[in-house]
Amino acid sequence: MSWTISAELIPGLARGAAVLGTGGGGDPYIGALLAAQALREHGDVTVVTLDEVPDDALVLTVAMMGAPTVMVEKLPSLTEVVAPVHALSASLGRPVTHIACAEVGGVNSTIPIAASAALGLPLIDADGMGRAFPELQMVLPTLYGIDASPLAFSDEKGNTGVLTTVDNSWTERIARVACVEMGCSVMISGFPMSGAQAREALVADSLSLCREIGDGIEAARAEKADPVERTVRLLGGRELFSGKVVDVERATTTGFARGRARIDGVDASLELSFQNEHLMAALDGVTLVTTPDLIMVLEHDSGEPITTEGLRYGQRVRVISAPSDDRWHSPEALAMVGPGYFGYEVPSHRFDGTAETPAPDAPEVAA
Repeated sequence: MSWTISAELIPGLARGAAVLGTGGGGDPYIGALLAAQALREHGDVTVVTLDEVPDDALVLTVAMMGAPTVMVEKLPSLTEVVAPVHALSASLGRPVTHIACAEVGGVNSTIPIAASAALGLPLIDADGMGRAFPELQMVLPTLYGIDASPLAFSDEKGNTGVLTTVDNSWTERIARVACVEMGCSVMISGFPMSGAQAREALVADSLSLCREIGDGIEAARAEKADPVERTVRLLGGRELFSGKVVDVERATTTGFARGRARIDGVDASLELSFQNEHLMAALDGVTLVTTPDLIMVLEHDSGEPITTEGLRYGQRVRVISAPSDDRWHSPEALAMVGPGYFGYEVPSHRFDGTAETPAPDAPEVAA
């Protein structure tokens, strides 16, 4: 059933998106400001379920590409957000009918809201991941053979381009170079798909889950209950660790925020490794959880999500994990988003600590 996003819903939705963003996806506050501005200027956005999207619809994803740290000082405008959609529609020779989220994390859940409001188009209650990942090809549509290109991109200076590539990995490689040259963050629109393809490839009800998480945290505070425990229960996950941030190493390189953080508890230390998003959690050198399952850092008492760029020395935090969409655990998916892809020489570990090893002869990911 369709529902409506108004400016009043944005804070809770953005909070939930920041949780599912697994530390990445950009500053939720910035995304919330942009979405609220668009809703006030252009009116509320209608959100439709995947079942309500016609088979012959033209669905485009809208997102920010680049290092989340850059967005703090390089704020996007609504003109920059909608420019790639206009460029891609012109390239395809068809009007766009629906907007979708490429990922459900951070600003990439709220930027599509801004785009939908400014364009007067419905937004689909779904996304391409069920979480956030750092590279463009790392979406479930890639596994279904849906092309990322033609992909349009724009920056704050007014530069706009449309890129056509041979596969989704090449889309990432070429667009990332352009992104770095354009200031390490750009707005993009791509993955043109029909309604039928969207129903097959996307993760359903993502935005509804964001609302539920964000509102649940707020309700737990009001009830003087534990917001972290409520989030864990809602996601079907577990709490990994509780302690104080004692060290953070972070650098913006090749369009990514890369680094690691150490959290000390009473008698143990947890190390988090991230590339925009948290990719691995290890307790005293023993791997607990890795990508593709979710690793999230929440403020100890309030349950407020903390992004990788927001991690600071002295923060008291709790680290939780939750299962990802089951499709991310196929051999093809693990070859694309498992720890080995990011250079970690460990098998994938599920949120419950179970290790899994992809088949050694896993086929190439479809482009």
